[in-house]
Amino acid sequence: MQPLRLRFIEDMRLAGLTARTQEAYVHAVARLVTWVGEPPLRITEEDVRRHFLYLTGERKVARSTATIALCAIKRFFEDTLGRVWTTLDLARPAPETKLPVVLSREEVAAILSLVRIPVYRACLATIYACGLRLMEGAHLRLSDIDASRMAVRVRGKGNHDRVVPLPEAILSMLRALWRTHRSPIWLFPAPTRHGTSWSIAHDAGPLNRSSLQSAFRRALGRSGVHKAAHVHTLRHSWATHLLEDGVPLRAIQSYLGHSSPRTTALYTHLTTRVHDAAWGPLNALAECVTLDPSRDDEPTA
Repeated sequence: MQPLRLRFIEDMRLAGLTARTQEAYVHAVARLVTWVGEPPLRITEEDVRRHFLYLTGERKVARSTATIALCAIKRFFEDTLGRVWTTLDLARPAPETKLPVVLSREEVAAILSLVRIPVYRACLATIYACGLRLMEGAHLRLSDIDASRMAVRVRGKGNHDRVVPLPEAILSMLRALWRTHRSPIWLFPAPTRHGTSWSIAHDAGPLNRSSLQSAFRRALGRSGVHKAAHVHTLRHSWATHLLEDGVPLRAIQSYLGHSSPRTTALYTHLTTRVHDAAWGPLNALAECVTLDPSRDDEPTA
């Protein structure tokens, strides 16, 4: 491994960045180096400026992609190389607000019922019923379940723990699933394919991100639900459904692990109650401008 790359990774470890974030940042810096065509120590501030103009102007990358590139390059040059450049403060992508896709309760049930492999189906059901992120659900351990308190301990972003209520139906499902594999560590050990059948080894590791996403996508495709949904959509849907049922926003914020109530408040824009309250006024406004299509009035001068 190249010395600068190793130093960059070590600096990120010291800062407490996750392995996935480290990987994304290393790739972002590598793309910069490839685009400029010079080794990192010979890259100038003007090179970085032109790179961000290329990303946002020519390639028109998504805001999330530009943000990752900015954070990675800023951390590499400022923390690892000790260079402080004004360009890295100017290249910040413009803020945007996108409402997440939300599935109805019926759509969630329809999709999950079509997940064929039991361990995937159980994991996705737990992710929905507890409002978890994908890897929070996939890497749940037996020791995370507190049956006496009907709760599950979740290790979230930045290694911040939180406690989420565990529905009785989910606990019963998890117990039934565990009896099929009896893993001493993982709630959702990865299955192994044997021809047309699947089995789970006693010492198997946990489910991985790509296999769980693939299981969800296949079920979504068979369900007839035409929404751009993915596994994280289950978390958005869970929060929206709780809000519709009157659960306080502060409680939902705690369950989701959001540090700011502003993040959780996004779901208030997605509830059917908000839209239902607007239907009466909207219909009244529309009636004022709607013409009978059978009329053929002569225009007047």
